[in-house]
Amino acid sequence: MSLVKRTDRMPLLLEDFFNTDWLGGTTNQSRIGFNVPAVNVIENDDEFVVQLAAPGLKKENFNIELDNDKLTISSKTETENEENEGSPKFTRREFMYNDFKRSFNLPDTINTGEIAATYEDGILRAVLPKREEAKVQPKRLIEIK
Repeated sequence: MSLVKRTDRMPLLLEDFFNTDWLGGTTNQSRIGFNVPAVNVIENDDEFVVQLAAPGLKKENFNIELDNDKLTISSKTETENEENEGSPKFTRREFMYNDFKRSFNLPDTINTGEIAATYEDGILRAVLPKREEAKVQPKRLIEIK
């Protein structure tokens, strides 16, 4: 069984048309990689690894919650809009995360008591170990009696 991404948002009709900045890019703030960080989910024999790309944040900005079998990763940061002498004037600004929330339904094979997370080099990494009985067992010969 694999991790299932939860989405609480329905796609909007004509979203791309209205969110084009007509200068060669998009201004769609709800697309993955803009205000919602991109996520990699990796499965191996012993665990799932969720990697969330959120450069520029600190580990204190993240909140990871487990509610029943739903894992939610969120962040909320404050941004200051004051312009000081010598501060940069952005013509376009795309890599800025004010707040976001990503949720995943966990399979019952996850050992929820052993979930751990680290944040390094702009990547939040959550390790979701599998229960012992869910791990791939080596091939063995069954004796007939």
